[in-house]
Amino acid sequence: MQRTPMTAEGHAALDAELKHLKTVERPSIIEAISVAREHGDLSENAEYHAAKEKQSFIEGRISELEDKLSRAEVIDASKVKGNKVVFGAIVTVIDVETEQEATYRIVGEDEADISKGKISNSSPMARALIGKEVGDETEVAAPGGARAYEIADLKFK
Repeated sequence: MQRTPMTAEGHAALDAELKHLKTVERPSIIEAISVAREHGDLSENAEYHAAKEKQSFIEGRISELEDKLSRAEVIDASKVKGNKVVFGAIVTVIDVETEQEATYRIVGEDEADISKGKISNSSPMARALIGKEVGDETEVAAPGGARAYEIADLKFK
């Protein structure tokens, strides 16, 4: 079984979603199916079919979350020390060409959200940064061509 790295915050978010699905969504959809059954002929009952479809989605998501949580390897970035970029690090980079600065936190695949500055550890940017130190330059293969970045700052939180 392959372990999946995840921050404590990401693990907590998936766990909260799982609890919500089990305690709120699942009972709600069971009730909706029960009500739809009371409307008669199930073969032509759109409410029943919609509720069964939603139930299938919820049960699939519950299975998916249980699997992800069982394989999670929670890494506490606040306990990580050192001067190299690793999982959980908050890295500030400067585009060598445009001198634009950007800050990213390297997280697990399920936590990635570029709008919040969180990039997946399997993304091209993260793979290029991991193992580097402040002051190092790295090249990232981007859709518009290779881009060079300099690591300006590194923090662990």
